Amino acid sequence: MSVAFFDLDKTLLAVNSGTLWVRRELALGHITRVQALRASLWIARYHLGFVSMQDAVLAAIAHLAGTSSQAIQERTHAFYEAQVRPLYRPGALRALEEHRTAGERLVLLTSSSGYLSELVARDLRLDAILCNRFEVDAGGLHTGRPLGEVCFGLGKRTHAEGYARAAGVSLSACSFYTDSYSDLPVMEVVGRPVAVHPDYRLRREAVRRGWPVVDWGVPSAGAPAAGSPAAP
Repeated sequence: MSVAFFDLDKTLLAVNSGTLWVRRELALGHITRVQALRASLWIARYHLGFVSMQDAVLAAIAHLAGTSSQAIQERTHAFYEAQVRPLYRPGALRALEEHRTAGERLVLLTSSSGYLSELVARDLRLDAILCNRFEVDAGGLHTGRPLGEVCFGLGKRTHAEGYARAAGVSLSACSFYTDSYSDLPVMEVVGRPVAVHPDYRLRREAVRRGWPVVDWGVPSAGAPAAGSPAAP
């Protein structure tokens, strides 16, 4: 048995769901323009190599302190159905089916929230989810702290290593698909690292190391959403 790990944003999806979420939250009045601008600046500075996105993830989780977990979950469900579900790359759906047919476990390995990841796993029929989950108190409110290690960068590798160990599988027998240079710690330990529409730093590294670079395309207008009867 082997495991195929998949990143979500700009890998399985053709977009960054975090950016879409910030825009939607702003439009609905759940965050202020200042908060939206701050989130956008964190993302821009990360892509320029100026800051650690892990710090940004922790800051975003801390911002949830005192908010209702049920309310966030409900908003995430509406967000997914309206804006995310139609945006899976066609090549991603084919790759998932190829690994499923080969008898491999399909695992989402993402820095996205558990709320969004659960919906992705449902539609794509994934076997497991490794993601960022949030601590919730007895009253159903977020404490502003993550549950376990943050699933980003080296933290992603820790999550992958823990899953592989529990499954009795060597990471050298696994594959990982991602677009981001931040996932280099995982790509360096799996047997088959694949760069999907990579950012410029990952593309440079993939070429240098001889890793496959693939194009999974973009969803076409009118294409069935993942999980619909016409989808794989």
